[in-house]
Amino acid sequence: MLVTVCAADEDPTHPRVRQASVQVGVIPPGPLNAITDVAGVLVGQTTVVHGEKVRTGVTAILPHAGNLFREKVPGAVFVGNAFGKLAGSTQVNELGEIETPIVLTSTLSVPRVADAVIDYMLALPGNEDVQSINPLVGETNDGYLNDIRSRPITRKDVFAAIQNAKTGAVEEGSVGAGTVPLPSAGRAASALPRVNFRLPSADIWLAYWFRPTSAACSPSPALPSEKSSVDTRFATNWREPKPRQASSGMIRPTALA
Repeated sequence: MLVTVCAADEDPTHPRVRQASVQVGVIPPGPLNAITDVAGVLVGQTTVVHGEKVRTGVTAILPHAGNLFREKVPGAVFVGNAFGKLAGSTQVNELGEIETPIVLTSTLSVPRVADAVIDYMLALPGNEDVQSINPLVGETNDGYLNDIRSRPITRKDVFAAIQNAKTGAVEEGSVGAGTVPLPSAGRAASALPRVNFRLPSADIWLAYWFRPTSAACSPSPALPSEKSSVDTRFATNWREPKPRQASSGMIRPTALA
């Protein structure tokens, strides 16, 4: 799926491209036209606003509500015409597995967010003996309208985004990691990290592209401008995931300081 974060145009009367008779891809969208149309996927967001200078946040994507370290999902990272601070991509490409929530945040906050994700995963019940965690954290440069050097994202903000993740409609606009990602004009597609994973409970592959957009939110000719669509291109040679039992709900960390 293609996830496009656009913080400039939030006019509810602005039509989707499908409403303008533009067909994206060959597969019709789901009921919500969101990544959460796939059963089990959850999205959570924390928006951080302080005074006149801080406008940033955290967005967390959970492939399922269980313990991702114990119930990993097959995955890969594909980067198209880009560079970025995508923490955790090496292990995903080497092992073909994702073992933490996929978290997006401000460029200079990636290390702090990665550290918080490690804290979160180590505190989950069943992970008491874990000695290695590979946090997967992507970024968008929100320095134009945010005091990016202050790095205001905290452990609490990251935990809130993960713990508040839910199914259903996904909030759009100036929220979470998409609060103000406004790169320079002409570089709307300068960062395109894509994360693929397949849910153990469904024979379907998801592809997440995190694409900061320009102030005008002009569509790139190389990418569809619709919010989301199923990408049928995926890599091969994935290891089959172990069957996972249905979870009774979100697993929460214990004994947190």
